[in-house]
Amino acid sequence: MSGVVLPILPPLIAALVVLIMRRGGAALALVGATLSLAGSLWLLARVAGGQNETLLLPGLPDMLLRLVAGSLTAMLSVAVATVGTFVLIYAVGYMKRESGQARFYAVMSLFLAAMQALVLAGDWVLLLAAWELIGLCSYLLIGFWFQRPEAVNAASRAFLYTRSADLGLYVAVFMLIGSSGTSEIAASLDAGSSASTAAGLLLLLAAMGKSAQVPLQDWLMRAMAGPTPVSALLHSATLVAAGAILLIRSTPLLTPEVLFAVGLVGGITTVAAGIIALAECDLKRLLAASTASQYGLMLIAVGAGFPMAAFLHLIAHAAIKSTLFLAAGDFQHARDGTAFDQLEGVGRARPWAFAGFALAALALAGIPPLSGFFSKDAVIAAALSSPGIAWLGPLALAGTLLTGAYMARALRLLWQGSGETRPVDGSAWMRIGIWGLVIPAAVLGLAFGPIEAMLDLPAAEAEGTGAMLFGLIAAAGGLALGWLVPVQRLLGPVHPWAESGLVVAGGLTVWIGRPAMAVARGCERLDGHLYTAALRVGRAALIVARGGERLEQGLYMAVLVSGRASLAVADWVRVGDERRIDGLIFALVAGVRALGARARTLQSGLIHHSLAISAVAAAVTLVILFMASLSF
Repeated sequence: MSGVVLPILPPLIAALVVLIMRRGGAALALVGATLSLAGSLWLLARVAGGQNETLLLPGLPDMLLRLVAGSLTAMLSVAVATVGTFVLIYAVGYMKRESGQARFYAVMSLFLAAMQALVLAGDWVLLLAAWELIGLCSYLLIGFWFQRPEAVNAASRAFLYTRSADLGLYVAVFMLIGSSGTSEIAASLDAGSSASTAAGLLLLLAAMGKSAQVPLQDWLMRAMAGPTPVSALLHSATLVAAGAILLIRSTPLLTPEVLFAVGLVGGITTVAAGIIALAECDLKRLLAASTASQYGLMLIAVGAGFPMAAFLHLIAHAAIKSTLFLAAGDFQHARDGTAFDQLEGVGRARPWAFAGFALAALALAGIPPLSGFFSKDAVIAAALSSPGIAWLGPLALAGTLLTGAYMARALRLLWQGSGETRPVDGSAWMRIGIWGLVIPAAVLGLAFGPIEAMLDLPAAEAEGTGAMLFGLIAAAGGLALGWLVPVQRLLGPVHPWAESGLVVAGGLTVWIGRPAMAVARGCERLDGHLYTAALRVGRAALIVARGGERLEQGLYMAVLVSGRASLAVADWVRVGDERRIDGLIFALVAGVRALGARARTLQSGLIHHSLAISAVAAAVTLVILFMASLSF
């Protein structure tokens, strides 16, 4: 068996065992995630030299399913497994007193397995299957507390927005397979067909939905209704990362027109989502808006033509953002909420969580020597090296400035104020999960040199200290503004609009969400009417069937009675035939034979006997005639 399945099978088996046994979910999920991490590290060591690990599986006719581990996909697999392992360690403490743990750990394990399948998929069919599976798992996890209306609404919104954008992926895949004649991803991307531009734009649409890019970013903030471990996994290395991963892997296909669109979408998103994050009054929603903004930076790098920078920021962001969410969950348990007015000063009472949050926040802002500094530098260098430097460069720097501002605002809020709090159950597990991710968030940048050497992706050429200097100025300026200037003054007249999510004319809720839900409700009513009509038809058919059954039973009884009567008559006829008619005939035959025998004795052959008989016969005849004449 090929080693490419090692990151996928352990969490998949763990999910199945948890669902069957309905107990020991935390332990089984942890074992599955740990083995997945070990398998992904082993796989990365196997392919680090440049060779690929491939496994062919039965699939559609002439379209084999492929799992392919190259240096890029193996590194993504390690990132997914690392974040997943520490998030599950954290979840042991966070979910300690929650019900439905078997369901939670089973879906989380399935989520990890599906994401591993997605990053290792070597053909479009398998990628689509994994894409669908992570969408299903995200829906189940966001709506984990389904008793709460806000959780149901958030899950439905995430499903609606992402599924609408997923149509782009389906159409793009059909076009690529049709034009290249193969479902293999690498071969279809290198085909260079005339459909490249259209397929690239459709892939961008799919990525916009999954990675919450403008105007499809709203669902991500509302997804905070799920448990914090879900948010940490979903925002860092699984669902939201899938869109950026799709574009990074599809870089050979993207034409200049598509790259322009990718960069434009990313640039608008990193600024718009950064402004929304700066205006937020809830820590988890701030981090969610920040996620959309950071993926916007990755799209800027892809649009600039340097997917290496996007990849570096992707893996750095995975460690950073998961740390931030896990620390936010610790604060949430301490204060029973994540609203800013509930969290004032909580960092003083939770120093270990706050220290991890602060390190991750500074890394996200781009402060050296933390990993975010190196990844942001790569993104800014890509923007400044691209043909679209005039607009990509300012947008990347604006996104960096806003990152520093909203993270400084969060740090000030968490530190200033009362330090009173209550004990948090399971805090030891939560602390391990947080600090297990703080370490890569801090030091991962030191490994970027070997990573760039290992990967075969275009990277921006070094251009002196310009990008680094601009990035440092933007990061430090953002931190200073966020710490010193109140957000109302910082945003000015834009602040109320930013608080509403920069909604224009009601946003997609009005233009897509409500019409789609209206259509869904209409379909539900139609389905109800069809069900009622079918039920009535079924009941009428049942009544007819019962009437037919009764008629059949009546006919059966009539036939049975008639048959029995016929058998009785037949028996009587048989008896009469055998005992009466046959007896009469036999008696007549016997009499005739006896008469014949007596008559034969009269035939003696003597003349005088014959004359005597004739005389007697003549006398009898005369007597008969005489008697007859008297009657007349």
